[in-house]
Amino acid sequence: MKKSNPANSPLTLATFQFFKDLGRNNHKEWMDKNRERYQTEAVAPLRALLEALRPAVEKLDGGYIVTGRTNENFSRINRDIRFAKDKTLYHTRLYLKFPDSADGEGSELYVGVSPDVVTAGFRIYGGSDYKKSPLATIGHARALTNAKWLAKHKTKLGGKYESYWHSSQKGEWIKTPGWPSTDDEWKRLRAWIVRRVMKPTAATNREFINEVGKIFRDVAPLAAFCSSPRWK
Repeated sequence: MKKSNPANSPLTLATFQFFKDLGRNNHKEWMDKNRERYQTEAVAPLRALLEALRPAVEKLDGGYIVTGRTNENFSRINRDIRFAKDKTLYHTRLYLKFPDSADGEGSELYVGVSPDVVTAGFRIYGGSDYKKSPLATIGHARALTNAKWLAKHKTKLGGKYESYWHSSQKGEWIKTPGWPSTDDEWKRLRAWIVRRVMKPTAATNREFINEVGKIFRDVAPLAAFCSSPRWK
């Protein structure tokens, strides 16, 4: 069978330039003047990326949500500054995400676009009520009895992907590089991210769609391990 040619990436260097310019002009007046540019250079490419990745995501056994809705599949550009020390109005990055649950409490596969890099992988957060979250009730419980499974995947993926996890102390996030492995680490773990970091030139390459599909296939077992009742 003849192998099909990969689709062109909808991301262009203009997408990354938009976020760079936003970082230098993070105020309402600039955004109002550049609203059409935001739609053309940021929103439209991310929506096209969703459609390009849809076949690869739907082949995965994860029940990932693909609705095309903001919050479900796309992050918001506006920041919630009510309790933030940093009062800048806009995020200088956007995420395309494929969650495995509608409430956003489970795992998600994602692509993140920021001024200088694009990242792709898996992530999970404990949410506002950690004790009731899938990370605590499913992920932590499995980690206690499946250490060999985790070690196997660490050996398989550790050389290709960056892994780090967060704990929380006195309301502050603490980032720890590496894979959570001990029971104590899993007890303190409130978020886990496994990702590949790429340059903008890689994101605009013709092979980008296929590459992200491969990344999703690699990390999907970790996503299922942390939050899916169907994990085996």
